Amino acid sequence: MTQLECSLIFHLHFFSDILRRKNKFLRRDAAMQPLELARMDELNRCYEIIEAGKRFQREQGFVQWTDDYPNVDTIRDDIERKNGYVVKFGDKIAAYMYIDFEGEPAYDHIRGGWHTIKPYAVVHRMAFDASFRGTGLTKCVFLLIEDLCRSRGVKSIRVDTDFSNGRMQHILEKNGFLKCGTIVFQGEGRLAYDKAVAG
Repeated sequence: MTQLECSLIFHLHFFSDILRRKNKFLRRDAAMQPLELARMDELNRCYEIIEAGKRFQREQGFVQWTDDYPNVDTIRDDIERKNGYVVKFGDKIAAYMYIDFEGEPAYDHIRGGWHTIKPYAVVHRMAFDASFRGTGLTKCVFLLIEDLCRSRGVKSIRVDTDFSNGRMQHILEKNGFLKCGTIVFQGEGRLAYDKAVAG
């Protein structure tokens, strides 16, 4: 077992213990699962998490996701294309996200410059069940994404976020992402970040 594999297993157990103590709705033997593709019968639950993310953004004083986007058809399309992923804690979906290894056309035109080269994973639409906020789950989710990248031989991750989303900017920088410049995604300017995947 490599050092990276040991680190991932440690974090899974470590965060499982923290989450069990902080989330009263979890069974005492519940454990965090690796990233897995979302199933169509999980569509409604995944969309509930996205909707909770929209409400949280409004509570934080910014709007990156609108009432119309992402919508349930967006998430259905993610799942059909096998780009929709979930993180489960026991049998409870704790997080939803879009991950694509085919590249993001909007990232071909950046004001600034990427620190990493292709191929890369792009992550969009990351959202968490409200009961898991403040538990440190985000760090473990990024470790799981890195592990998925390694399994595919992909050496970098690219992400963008709204200028007003200071919370996400802080999370990205805390998890080793570097600011690269600005891109235009769906007609809106965004801050672009990337991270090299070790190993």
